[in-house]
Amino acid sequence: MDPRGFPISLPDFQRVFPNDAACAAYLEKLRWPDGFACPKCGKTGEPYRFPKRTSAVLRCRGCQTNTSLTAGTVMQASHMPLSLWFWGAYLVTTQTPGQSALQFQRQLGIGRYETAFQTLHKLRAGMVRPDRDAIGGHYPVEVDETLVGGRTRGEGRGVHHKATVVGAVEVRPRRDNKDRTAGGNQKQLAGKQCKRAVYAGRLRLRLVSGRGDEVLCAFVTENVTKGSVVRTDGWHGYDDLAKLGYDHDAAVLDGAPEKIEAHLPTIRRVFSNLKTWLSGTHHGVSQQHLQAYLNEYVFRFNRRFYPMTAFHSVLGLVVRAVSPTYEELYSGKWIHPAT
Repeated sequence: MDPRGFPISLPDFQRVFPNDAACAAYLEKLRWPDGFACPKCGKTGEPYRFPKRTSAVLRCRGCQTNTSLTAGTVMQASHMPLSLWFWGAYLVTTQTPGQSALQFQRQLGIGRYETAFQTLHKLRAGMVRPDRDAIGGHYPVEVDETLVGGRTRGEGRGVHHKATVVGAVEVRPRRDNKDRTAGGNQKQLAGKQCKRAVYAGRLRLRLVSGRGDEVLCAFVTENVTKGSVVRTDGWHGYDDLAKLGYDHDAAVLDGAPEKIEAHLPTIRRVFSNLKTWLSGTHHGVSQQHLQAYLNEYVFRFNRRFYPMTAFHSVLGLVVRAVSPTYEELYSGKWIHPAT
């Protein structure tokens, strides 16, 4: 266990959450940190607990209303035990390459692939924080687009059905380099960057319909703090960023590797790792679900230094999320960009 009480190994996790009752107690604490309060009448105090149940249903001693711990969450109406939900959240947030639905099904012993697929998507719904803040500010932000998807065969040269993904990532100086960069050695942050001098901060990714200026500028204004330094290539879709209040640093790259490495190295590495993850772990995904996978990637990327905090966060977000319906899950209508 780490000092904050998070399990840092499988044996620790099993000791903290040995059964459904322990998971229910954890959920109850998340929903009512100061003690149970009836959602209907507001009465506080110890609720009545059903001895023959796993404590997932609580009854108010005032108005006799039953309250389910999973009501209003992505676990609502699920027949899967709470312990499996917790194991699933642990696997999704702590394993670096993530989990495919097939791996998820096998490791948790879920009978049907469709159940594993739906459970993973519901957990991804819990990774979206509606009140996410903008990135940038004191840190420069690299913005670029990429095409995701495989080549189309049999439809002629140059024809594809790839999806366009736009991304923005902060470029932060490492702590051991702050003194050097503050002392006037700015060449490490401008031009070709030293890998030891900077690292990737917070990330944003979004599936977009194209590369027009309205789409790209809207993405930047919704995700990057006004006044931030925004580095892009010379694509005309970013021409209005200066008018919108950003310190726009554009450079014509012409596909030259040395220019890309000098101007947009961080976001390009993000895109490369994203595509490796999509093809390696998931063997490709459909466009209608792509944003959900982008959300998972962003969520785990932004919390990669704190994997157990990510586990706590996804469960905390889950209990404040609304469970997607069956139709929404398979249509992709429930998906919104994540923090």
